Amino acid sequence: MKFDDNCIFCKIVKKQAPASILYEDDSVMAFLDIKPLIEGHTLVISKEHYEGIFDIPTELLGKIHKVTQTVATAVKQAVRADGISVVQQNGKAANQVIFHIHVHVIPKYVDQKMKSFDELQIVDNKQLDLTVAKIKKHI
Repeated sequence: MKFDDNCIFCKIVKKQAPASILYEDDSVMAFLDIKPLIEGHTLVISKEHYEGIFDIPTELLGKIHKVTQTVATAVKQAVRADGISVVQQNGKAANQVIFHIHVHVIPKYVDQKMKSFDELQIVDNKQLDLTVAKIKKHI
């Protein structure tokens, strides 16, 4: 498996950085965003380092999206969301900040006003772990 020693997501995969993990298999991992737009905001990543949609093998991309569907369903049930946004950005022009492929699973509610990225704050690990426990009941 290829890793980038400077990538925070690679460090999470190698258990060198903390994360509130709610799903993991041999090739894909899902964990809560530490600066969530809303409770349940989850990131689904490949465990192997690929920058984005243009360099990841098609089969692995399919696996990420299969896991994304499972995670989205569980998150929606756990936080009683009205809907789910699934977002995947590629390149700086598309607002990709961490250059390791990842899919955002973001709960949405009717009439919800989303925070701007400037308003986001790091959430305490204990609170994230409580959310993980709620979501895992539905996976």
